[in-house]
Order: sequence, then structure tokens, then C-alpha cells
Amino acid sequence: MTARQEFKTLQTYDGFEVREYIPCVLAEVRVAAKYSTAASNAFGSLFNYISKGNSDSAKIAMTAPVIAAQKTETKKDEWYVSFVMPSGSKFGHLPHPNDSQVKLRELDAEICVASSFRGRATEELSEQKIFELRAAAAKANISLSSETRICRFDPPFKPGFMHYNEIVIPAYLPASN
Repeated sequence: MTARQEFKTLQTYDGFEVREYIPCVLAEVRVAAKYSTAASNAFGSLFNYISKGNSDSAKIAMTAPVIAAQKTETKKDEWYVSFVMPSGSKFGHLPHPNDSQVKLRELDAEICVASSFRGRATEELSEQKIFELRAAAAKANISLSSETRICRFDPPFKPGFMHYNEIVIPAYLPASN
């Protein structure tokens, strides 16, 4: 069983959850490509990093999900594809990537909204699920970041209808009274 990025569910709404993700480290590659090819373009560099392609020639455990994110400042066809490093990894303790395209980035604990869906995470299906999540969060009075993460948990060779995916968006929760 592949380890997954750790979080705590804070609240459940109709169609989505509010989660607190624990701090983690990402191995990330920035790719200028269409969504349909971004993950496959970055996957080799990321997989090489965890398969001894690093300064310590160390094997690093594979985790899920593989994240394709568009950040606030990025162009439409610019993606950040990431592997989450194993739970408990610290930025300063991970070996340096041999491939200069792979960057390590530390994420602090963060609050996000998340919704899951089944099927191959095509651009069309992902965009539909992003729209639905943003609309549901707005209805619940939850402000969201412009960053969007499409999280894929299954290998591409698994039948598409069996794929499990999530849309995750950093959130700004209203202050409690």
C-alpha cells in the first residue's frame, strides 16, 4: 500500500471536506505543457529522484498522490507536478536531486477544501470538478486561493474508471465568533 499525504478532516460538507494538511516536503518539477502531457513530462525526473537519482543515491518511498498544480502566478499551460515526500521528511534532511529540474519545496500546515471523484482525470473532467468544488465552497462562505491541485492516486495502467482523484484548493476560512 502506497503511503498517502497526511491530513485531518476538520469539517464535512455536501460534496467536499475541509482538511488540515500536515507540513510536508514536495519534490516538484515545473513544466510548460498542456495538462494532458504535463504529468508524464515531469514524471520521469521525479521518479528518478526517488529511485536513487539524488546526492545520496538513496531510494525514497513512493507516496500518493501525484499532484499537478496551477499556481496564482502561472500561465495556463504551466504546471507544477509534485511527489509528496514520505511523512516526517524534513527539507534539510532529504538528499539533493541530481536533476536540476527537480526542486524540493517545504509546505507548512495548511487548510484546504477537497473533493474526490472517480475516473481518468482528464482536463475536461478535472475542470468540471474544480468548478463544482469552487461553487460549493462559495455557497459555504469559504474563500479559496486561486491555486488548484489535481491529485491523482493511481498508476496510468489501472483502468480509467477505477481511478481515484481529488481536487484540493487552499482555503481561507471565515473567522469563528
